[in-house]
Amino acid sequence: MSRTPQPRKSNPVTAKRGPSLNVVLTGIVVLVAALVIGGVLVVNRSSGDGSADLARLLPADAHTLSEVEGNRVTLVEFLDYQCPACHSYYSGITEQLEEDYRGRITFATRNFPLDVHPLAPLAARATEAAGEQDKHTEMYHALYGGFDEWAVTGQATASDETAARAVFERYAQEIGLDVDRFRADLDSDAVEAAVDRDVADGKALGVTGTPTFFVNGERFEPAGQTLEAVGAELRAALDEALAG
Repeated sequence: MSRTPQPRKSNPVTAKRGPSLNVVLTGIVVLVAALVIGGVLVVNRSSGDGSADLARLLPADAHTLSEVEGNRVTLVEFLDYQCPACHSYYSGITEQLEEDYRGRITFATRNFPLDVHPLAPLAARATEAAGEQDKHTEMYHALYGGFDEWAVTGQATASDETAARAVFERYAQEIGLDVDRFRADLDSDAVEAAVDRDVADGKALGVTGTPTFFVNGERFEPAGQTLEAVGAELRAALDEALAG
């Protein structure tokens, strides 16, 4: 008696049910790798355009001597108020540059008091304390204008903090500050933190000495050997940025 052939049952182990486990796992690995690599490329592109450094260089609440909406051309100076070189640059370059480029560039100052200047941290706090009453620029000019009065003693660097405080309080009165509030702000945690942030930002940007300038986020490296030559180079850099 003949038997009708029965359909062959498929082996549940070897039956084809779509892509194998190895194929699926391989696909997952490839996908994850692609996402990771893609993420790295996106991060590198974002950090490579200089925007992160510019945000550190010129935070929204930075003190400006001159400001133009949009900050198309920026000049940022890291300075030390008791630094003789900074005072020379102020007298020979930046005081006039501030006037000549007003309304054309954003010119911001950041604190970078050096350890070799004992009154520099106090002077930096004085400008920040004045800034609490919207008089940062006025104190900036008072400190550099009176440099020989508080920053030096003969040919030596002054270190008498009590005497410097008295001078700074007089400046505060002369520029129209509430002196009692100025005195309190001078030693406040908020003012100290503002100076510390400037220093931290400067170090992160590679600042080691003063004055250090950045034009549109690029560190300004003058080749001139005189104030006149350096001033001309700085103006040329600004003019080039304005023309760009």
